Amino acid sequence: MEKTSFSEWVRTVAEYAEPANVRLCAGTEDEESELRGRMVADGSLIPLDQLRHPDSYLHRSDPRDVARTEKSTFICSASENDAGPTNNWMSPKRAVDEVWPLFRRAMAGRTMYVIPYLLGPEGSPASRIGVEITDSPYVALSLMRMTRVGAAALDRITAGEPFVRGLHSVGTLDPEKRYICHFPEARAVWSINSGYGGNALLPKKCHALRIASSQARDEGWMAEHMLIMGLTDPAGRTTWICAAFPSACGKTNLAMLEPALKERGYKVETLGDDIAWLRVGNDGRLWAINPEAGMFGVLKDTSMKTNPNAMRMLDRDVIYTNAALGPDGSPWWEGIGHQPKAGLVAWDGTPWEPEQGRPAAHPNSRFTVSAKRCPTAGPRLDAPEGVPIDAIIFGGRRAKAAPLVYESFGWEHGVYVGATMVSETTAAATGAVGVPRNDPMAMLPFCGYHMGDYFAHWLATGKRCSRPPRIFHVNWFRTGDDGKYLWPGFGENVRVLQWMIDRITGDAEGVATPIGLVPSPEGLDLEGLSISEGAIEALLKVDAAEWSREAERNGAFLATFRERLPAALTRQHYNLLSRLMVASVPSPHG
Repeated sequence: MEKTSFSEWVRTVAEYAEPANVRLCAGTEDEESELRGRMVADGSLIPLDQLRHPDSYLHRSDPRDVARTEKSTFICSASENDAGPTNNWMSPKRAVDEVWPLFRRAMAGRTMYVIPYLLGPEGSPASRIGVEITDSPYVALSLMRMTRVGAAALDRITAGEPFVRGLHSVGTLDPEKRYICHFPEARAVWSINSGYGGNALLPKKCHALRIASSQARDEGWMAEHMLIMGLTDPAGRTTWICAAFPSACGKTNLAMLEPALKERGYKVETLGDDIAWLRVGNDGRLWAINPEAGMFGVLKDTSMKTNPNAMRMLDRDVIYTNAALGPDGSPWWEGIGHQPKAGLVAWDGTPWEPEQGRPAAHPNSRFTVSAKRCPTAGPRLDAPEGVPIDAIIFGGRRAKAAPLVYESFGWEHGVYVGATMVSETTAAATGAVGVPRNDPMAMLPFCGYHMGDYFAHWLATGKRCSRPPRIFHVNWFRTGDDGKYLWPGFGENVRVLQWMIDRITGDAEGVATPIGLVPSPEGLDLEGLSISEGAIEALLKVDAAEWSREAERNGAFLATFRERLPAALTRQHYNLLSRLMVASVPSPHG
């Protein structure tokens, strides 16, 4: 794939895709308003009630196109071995022969939008630039919220700075000819026959994670599927946290947490809810920026109880995707906290009644909104230097096995904890829901190169840090024998975060278990919380027999990386097996 100048590349695409016209986007408010007006006129954007929901609209995607399609997502590295066993690989030659022809006249009769964008704060050495060419006005409008579109990027491109080249067309929306191809060496992405967010908003998962992870490895930084938040505790200490959870596992809820015990003086500052780019600073710490300027969050179960700050953020200037529509012009989704009114229209545009037994909103319905709309967004959102990270949290959705919280024994062990993370699947991706799968660092669908090399990059980064973050694992979703959650979650999660802060500052003890350090029952602040001693005991329990089965499963997963698996992780795995063996031997003292 030969690199050409920006203007030559745009001209080549236009000549091949044959759009009716070409538009270079500047990202201005006037341009955004004009684009919205055109979409309302053609029916692709439905205005909500403008008194209740000012400047907010509903978009419906094709029913065949409602989530990330991992089976259609490819890493087109020069060598298949560089893609690794967790990625679908396609040779660049095959992509040129099979995928490129699908773009021939694909934009006929449509406008081709050329969107230069900046990922990261202006003036930050950690920021990167890209361009998406698309024939979707929905994509163009969304990127004006999700990224910094316009002169900030175009000026750098004009000055000759390299940029990631993204080419997208909704094409015919034929799912059998749907491809999302990533070229890590060429720093390019092609996406055809999808209009859904994760497949079409190329700066998001495609650039900011798959391409950026490869770029980060080459340049010595990290691109991670992580939220970034700051928590100031009653002692006035601000702890900056990155947390990696798979999609739809509470990442956005935690990023903009409304803490219980607010009267004690807890304060949250939200820097990002999905992606973090991290670099080792001159002080030996990891520093993080959020490359995004907006949020593309899951609506299902978002309510004033689960995420009040998200609900406040959604009171204006929002694009809703695949939500249900009430007769009063308000969006509705399952878990919103109130019953739907009669006359509700389902996400696919059909009339809906409760007795139909189907969701009114798609389980993967989304909101797109500027990050600055978040009530807990702080001044550091645009800070070029980012923030210093004190703690990294891994977590997933596990009904059993994983305790509420535990701390790794150190960085190397923490990388092992992240590498063997397991979560139950959600509706954020196509396929069965509720199936446990290994999802290392929540990056399984997003790592743009061999994951064994990715683990090695984590280990190498830790060695470059003289003050690395502490690494923890959480599981808000553990259930009892009755299938009900044992931990209340949501705002009460601040109690778990406080234990982490106290561990970092040396103010809390950890109880050693084979998998890591857990709080003692007295180590968690449970004042005012209605929860039984039995529930707390179950939440913190580490069952050696159960974890021996987990370890066997994780060992088989790690073995798939063969000779590319770092020796340090093999060592950590055998250390865990040894600790589990010791824990399984009955005490001679009873």
